[in-house]
Amino acid sequence: MSISPDQRITLHGFNNLTKSLSFNLYDVCYTKTREEREAYLEYIDEQYNAERLTNILQTVSDTIGAHVLNIAKQDYVPQGASVTVLVSEGPIVEVPTDTFDENSTAMPESVVMQLDKSHLTVHTYPEFHPEEGISTFRADIDVSTCGEISPLKALNHLINSFDMDIVTMDYRVRGFTRDIKGHKLFIDHDINSIQNYLSADIKETYTMIDTNIYQENIFHTKCKLKNFELNNYLFGYTKDEIDSETQKHITGLINAEMDEIFYGRNIQSSKR
Repeated sequence: MSISPDQRITLHGFNNLTKSLSFNLYDVCYTKTREEREAYLEYIDEQYNAERLTNILQTVSDTIGAHVLNIAKQDYVPQGASVTVLVSEGPIVEVPTDTFDENSTAMPESVVMQLDKSHLTVHTYPEFHPEEGISTFRADIDVSTCGEISPLKALNHLINSFDMDIVTMDYRVRGFTRDIKGHKLFIDHDINSIQNYLSADIKETYTMIDTNIYQENIFHTKCKLKNFELNNYLFGYTKDEIDSETQKHITGLINAEMDEIFYGRNIQSSKR
């Protein structure tokens, strides 16, 4: 049953619907040598360290109207970072105020126990081809909420914060809540595509494909950058410093990498 935002339904108790929005974001770079790869990974590690990721998620919390309960963040060696933010729809009484930073060796059990209704997480994964040539950075983000707050409000901020080549998004409404007569509500808002919640400039920037299962309230959208500029994928030099044949070769490698990520299958030989 789909309920429009304009309809006000009196519920029996708390809104138990769980709304989960998951992102996989990919940045692709051509790194011909180990030195270039290491420099790229160092750049990514600095650009998306735990502190900056925390700031992004705190802005997400503000955007969706949630209250932060606790933050756990960690920078990893040699690369990567993770941040978990526990949030609630409203202020919670007597929640511990401890914050666990990168000095923590593991996420304390009390963090899990403090989860009231909602959470935000981000994990980063630098990756590279064993024969050099292509390096890929992936960020996984999950925004899960209950109650009136909706993770869909965070869509545009998250995409703009990472400036990635490929974005895949999954949105699902799980569980059910009841009205005062006991009638189950499996969704409390109208939606037929994640694209409905994206800004015009993002839709202009990316090619998008939907795969939706409406009867299960599952929505999937994947995006690929429309415009290709080789200079954006070279690290430490520009295309003017290489010959046309090399430019063509690198362009082919990068486009193949992006197509394989976008379509979720190997398209060309693994030989780079």
